[in-house]
Amino acid sequence: MALLKYMDKTNILYLESLFGIFLVVFLAFFLFIVKTKNKLANWLLAFFLFTNAVDALKFLIHDFPVNYMNLEAFRWSFNYLVPAAFYLYVLSVCYSNFRLKPKHLWHTIPFVAFNLYMAYGIYFEDRASKIYFINTLSESHIMQFFHILFEVLFQVYFIASFLVIRKSKTVYLENYTNPNISILNALYKITILYYVLHFIVLIRWLVTFTFGSGELRQWIVTLDAFAFLFCTCWYLFVALNKPEFFRGVSSQLKPITESVPKQKMFTEIDEEKNMQIESLKNFMVKNEPYLDSSLTIQDLAEQVNMPVKDLSTLINLYMNKHFFDFINQYRIEKAKDILKDSSKKELTILEVLYEVGFNSKSSFSTSFKKYTGQTPTEFRKSSY
Repeated sequence: MALLKYMDKTNILYLESLFGIFLVVFLAFFLFIVKTKNKLANWLLAFFLFTNAVDALKFLIHDFPVNYMNLEAFRWSFNYLVPAAFYLYVLSVCYSNFRLKPKHLWHTIPFVAFNLYMAYGIYFEDRASKIYFINTLSESHIMQFFHILFEVLFQVYFIASFLVIRKSKTVYLENYTNPNISILNALYKITILYYVLHFIVLIRWLVTFTFGSGELRQWIVTLDAFAFLFCTCWYLFVALNKPEFFRGVSSQLKPITESVPKQKMFTEIDEEKNMQIESLKNFMVKNEPYLDSSLTIQDLAEQVNMPVKDLSTLINLYMNKHFFDFINQYRIEKAKDILKDSSKKELTILEVLYEVGFNSKSSFSTSFKKYTGQTPTEFRKSSY
């Protein structure tokens, strides 16, 4: 009975793994062939999914494939591409001018180094030598080094991914209006989820080391495989459902706190700065540049005849607002005037948001409620 119970669980894991690998490979193939402006990002995500699918093949292997030792050893090496592939994908999403360059080949050094080690012990050896090498791997200091190297790479790449996402979000808010950054928020969440999933892998290693390959390990492996599949499908659904959510920023742009000398960040607002602030506010009211849904800080700087860096410093530091918030406050005030105007009550909420410079109903509703405490519909009803 216990044997049948174990076989049932093994079959469940096998079927789950088979379905998961098929689905991930299918998604990777789809990302590779789909026609889109974000080809590089899709290709990098496809490669990341493919490397994970290759790693997941271990769930389908009950015993070591003695007849395919070279292929199995090569499969191990794919682990050293997974964190780098995800990091490059993050760069391609966050930075619109990101391109793969020869310098990015440095990320493949651990992969190449591991394969050189496998070439020494497996690839070009006879069958008996391969088996002996594999049986003594657990005692190999070099193999222990590669295990530690993988863990270090994972931590470094994923922490770097967090920092890139945070920086690009800050830059976006400081330079653009109407930034519907849902895909960036989703990317941040999926990075956290993959990071958490990695700790499930660490728990699996600890359980295997402590208790061996028993029933508890089987359940952890099942949870790990299911969680990865679920998280990946959720993220792809978000990313593919509205691929225009996030357009990326230039990697040459830096947060204002990095581009302005620190001593200036704590300077009190003097008379000159007050005059510049009042002049800017008057320009916004008189000329209504915020009605342009694609307005950027570069566009506004040209209109007010001020260097972009100075304008960014004025808004982000001296007025203590993101460019995004600065512009949207004028859009909301304009929208409030329209919603209170009984002569324009026939206008739909969608028509109002387009008229005041928004291009997304979700971002308009979020911003409107942030400034007024009500939804646009509630505000209109309370105004009559």
